[in-house]
Amino acid sequence: MPGEVALTEAVYYILLSLARGERHGYGIMQEVGAMSGGRVNLAAGTLYGALGTLAERGWIAELPAQEDSRRKEYALAAAGRTALEAELARLRELAANGAAVLEGGRP
Repeated sequence: MPGEVALTEAVYYILLSLARGERHGYGIMQEVGAMSGGRVNLAAGTLYGALGTLAERGWIAELPAQEDSRRKEYALAAAGRTALEAELARLRELAANGAAVLEGGRP
């Protein structure tokens, strides 16, 4: 079930990039790099391994390829959006609790 497990940073950014629109693997790599300010760089093996796992979970969908293209494109599925939203809520809670404690309060 989406949201029961914390997402890795790479998976979070992959899903986030697909929330902006359909992309092929290289486009996902570029988008993740741009969103993270160059801090997160996905190697091809990491990316395609993650894409396979995300497709198996039903969080993303591989789109039909054009006849003359070997390029695979991916889209965010409803379950992936749910997982992304749950992770964002979890991260917001973590940040709020951390800020509260460090500012001398209680979460």
